[in-house]
Amino acid sequence: MFRKSDWKDCLDAESKEIIKKLIESAEKHRCAWIRADDVRIAQLWCALIEMKKEMEKLSILAQPWKAIIELGELEKRRTIEKALTDILQPKDKEQKEIVNKLVESLMKF
Repeated sequence: MFRKSDWKDCLDAESKEIIKKLIESAEKHRCAWIRADDVRIAQLWCALIEMKKEMEKLSILAQPWKAIIELGELEKRRTIEKALTDILQPKDKEQKEIVNKLVESLMKF
């Protein structure tokens, strides 16, 4: 007789490991999901709770890097502006505005 395979058998090894860890992390909420009318859905919600906690941890870790990138962008702008000013040597407001537009354009790269 043909046995219906488990859908998880079709996943790659990395995905299987991720699911295993999610199930394990949801297990800590067993006292909550075991009382639910639909245990499977409650387990999914508990896994989502754990995923959200992990995402918040990653967000906290990323904050210092965002600040570094912003400082880098500021320094990049100053360097481009100085180089263009040294090369073009703007004399009036109109020429300075052209330099600013060039800086804005180059900052996109």
